Amino acid sequence: MASSSSSLSFTVHKCQAELVTPAMPTPDETKLLSEIDDQSYLRFHYSIIQIYSNESSMANKDPVRVIRRALAQALVFYYPFAGRLREGRGRKLMVDCSGEGVMFVEADADVTLDQFGDDIQPPFPYSEKFSCDVPETEEITKLPLLLIQVTRLKCGSFIVCTGWNHTMADGAGLSQFMNAWADMARGAKSPSVAPVWRRELLMARDPPRITCRHREYEQVHDGDAASYSELVHRSFFFGPRQIASLRRLLPHNLRHCTAFDLITACLWRCRTKALQIPPEEDVRMMCIVNARNRFNPPLPVGYYGNAFAYPAAVTTAGKLCSNSFGYAAELIHNVKAEVTEEYMHSVADLMLIKDRCMLTTARACLVSDLTRARFRDVDFGWGKAVSGAPAKGSTGPFYGGTHIVSYKNPKGEDGLVLPLWLPAEPMDRFVKELDHMLTTPTPPAFIKSNF
Repeated sequence: MASSSSSLSFTVHKCQAELVTPAMPTPDETKLLSEIDDQSYLRFHYSIIQIYSNESSMANKDPVRVIRRALAQALVFYYPFAGRLREGRGRKLMVDCSGEGVMFVEADADVTLDQFGDDIQPPFPYSEKFSCDVPETEEITKLPLLLIQVTRLKCGSFIVCTGWNHTMADGAGLSQFMNAWADMARGAKSPSVAPVWRRELLMARDPPRITCRHREYEQVHDGDAASYSELVHRSFFFGPRQIASLRRLLPHNLRHCTAFDLITACLWRCRTKALQIPPEEDVRMMCIVNARNRFNPPLPVGYYGNAFAYPAAVTTAGKLCSNSFGYAAELIHNVKAEVTEEYMHSVADLMLIKDRCMLTTARACLVSDLTRARFRDVDFGWGKAVSGAPAKGSTGPFYGGTHIVSYKNPKGEDGLVLPLWLPAEPMDRFVKELDHMLTTPTPPAFIKSNF
């Protein structure tokens, strides 16, 4: 993976890590995770970086102290986060609600927010400096479930990095926790949305039965995986002009497609062409779909566990590249509709029957829509974040994963950012394909490169 081209040099001084425990005694109990929670693919820590600018009205407040105190208060309501994972028979994960606490690091950086310039566009290239230092090889049963670092900048701005064990919550669940945490920082006595555990709602059935087709878990050979070891990164900003350009490529009956559908279909086509995948080979695009409202009745308001699926649109590389853009967009739009209550129960049962099998990575790409998680909107008292997004460009254990987040560019234009990792030559071909789709005669100005 390539390093950032940015040459900004600064130092981050980190204090000794400490454990923050709930502010009051909490239940000492064991809670089972659901089969959707404890998938093998989710057994890792994932981090969100939020960058906050200085707020003159908060000049006498220390963000580290305010946020640490609020964290202890929030953990009273979200006490499972203060526990540790345990593994039972059949690799079943559960939470020992021991109240041991979450990792918290106080830090200071000798740099100002302005010095970062355009680098605050996600993903933030300096994220490792602002993240908790933990060995990637550490077993998840030994690590705290939250790894938090709050770093003051010279100008009074600050950065919050929150790493969470993905088996505990999805993006929507983490956003709910973070907003409760922010509620406490602003003086609330309890969260505006009460947390709901209820993981039994997504447990495997008895007896388990696979009732839907799950092409995202089909195990297929990928003979090209070894050639993808050295990657470069670019992130792409899609504002109203770029979205309109893509929408004009659709037939009238597909004009209802969302911006996510458009960007994902565009990514799929351009990436497939850039990688020069043989036309007879199957290619997959997996879209993370929040299933909370796909249940009847919907999952309870406040449910913060993993409640999503990865339905896979599948076609051959030849069909994807030779057909119109509408072909790809329709596949994406239709596959999202496959996620129903029955589909989710079928996934849970499949996890039990097939020993928590991994997602397919062969000629596959996975995209998560994090715009609704609204990490930029989390307000600890200093206003909304100027940026709130995953710390890294890729999503999960394989490089084909990415996400779409909202971002306001330096011109004040609201849009969406798509980070992408590819080998150098395919990345060059990707840019040309994208440029061609958007019918611009010169390399598009909305591309930001990090080499």
